[in-house]
Amino acid sequence: MRFRHPDGSVVHLSYCTNVHPAETLAGVLAQLRDHCEPVRRRLGRDRLGIGLWLARDAAHALINDPAALRGLRAELERRGLEVVTLNGFPYEGFGAEEVKYRVYRPDWTDPERLAHTTDLARLLAALLPDDVTEGSVSTLPLAWRTDFGADRAETARAALATLAERLDALQELTGRSIRIALEPEPGCTVETTADAIAPITAVGAPHRIGVCVDTCHLATSFEDPRTALTALADAGVFVPKAQLSAALHAEHPHLPEVREALAAFAEPRFLHQTRTSTAAGLRGTDDLAEAVGGAALPDGSPWRSHFHVPLHAPPAPPLTSTLPVLTETLALLVGGPAPRTRHLEVETYTWQALPPELRPRNRTQLADGIAAELTLARDLLTDLGLKELP
Repeated sequence: MRFRHPDGSVVHLSYCTNVHPAETLAGVLAQLRDHCEPVRRRLGRDRLGIGLWLARDAAHALINDPAALRGLRAELERRGLEVVTLNGFPYEGFGAEEVKYRVYRPDWTDPERLAHTTDLARLLAALLPDDVTEGSVSTLPLAWRTDFGADRAETARAALATLAERLDALQELTGRSIRIALEPEPGCTVETTADAIAPITAVGAPHRIGVCVDTCHLATSFEDPRTALTALADAGVFVPKAQLSAALHAEHPHLPEVREALAAFAEPRFLHQTRTSTAAGLRGTDDLAEAVGGAALPDGSPWRSHFHVPLHAPPAPPLTSTLPVLTETLALLVGGPAPRTRHLEVETYTWQALPPELRPRNRTQLADGIAAELTLARDLLTDLGLKELP
């Protein structure tokens, strides 16, 4: 979905396909048929943007077979789909029964992360629509926080610097500008937008490496959107893309009924880092079960958990979502005289991890839910003065 900003530029809205597990190229093609095109039809649009997730095996198949890559591009066009951004954070196995800490491997100290991200950039340059010259790839915020000392930090910095050089060469070759966005996430060495500034500026490639602002992560870490975005701007760090998502919020976590409601979201597939803001600073646990199961986390102030809940359907009381943080952040990003990012991606990948009574029971219900999320995002954008394009 494309929108015209009042300044005349185009802002793209998509939804991320990591909600549909697929490790192979055949699986990606099935996603387009079984999920993405049905969502587009529900929205009544001739064209729908998707934030494509290409796992390692799918990316390898495409990078090594130009005919397969041409076939994917043709299939996107045939189904009324377009790609301006890729989600390069998960490497493989995102649809496994247990993902948890595995999603942070390989990290930016492993040569395979550099190789994979380089492949994704090359693929995106080939998949961009003919009238689009700028693409974005979101990626792991360096590494999980443990065992990340100075030596590993320097290895990661060198890998990003190499990537920036490759992206410069790619633009010279193709005319397409691909930018990489570190996605701050609770528990990682880059947990907040503030944490991202030093490693990004150290790379010395401000035109290539920036930040992906995920509004669920931003809210979980209790970052103030205005403060966060102002700090990025002051440091010269740009935002190649933003992910529109909402975290789980519990206003009164000391109450037994609130703990019980939260426990229903403590599930075995994904890691749900949980945080609270105290007078002594941010406190947290690596997972929601650890928080609700005892006294690991102070409960005198609200808790937020890294659980991407559907934008249009916040959980029932006594819980809610951080949709207001999304709304405020979006206004700051695209509601001003010029957009601070042109790539927006709805990223609710946890539909099948919701409590059983809230999960979609079939493809039809999932497509309905994704279309409802995109409708909400579209309405927020038009309320900010953007005009939806055909």
